[in-house]
Amino acid sequence: MSRKYELRSGVRSIGFRDASTAQEALTEYVRSIGCRDEEVVRLGPDALCWRGAIFRAVPASTDT
Repeated sequence: MSRKYELRSGVRSIGFRDASTAQEALTEYVRSIGCRDEEVVRLGPDALCWRGAIFRAVPASTDT
């Protein structure tokens, strides 16, 4: 089942992705900006590091 995640770099929102897991959303995002898998350090189920930048994914708010 897919869920919408908000992607963040620090406190800045950098986009939204539909994915099964937060890690999948992050992986799809960094690949889309040219990152290779061997450059990524996974920090947990909802975070990864690429070239010193830490990216996080949180479930997107359903507020309208």
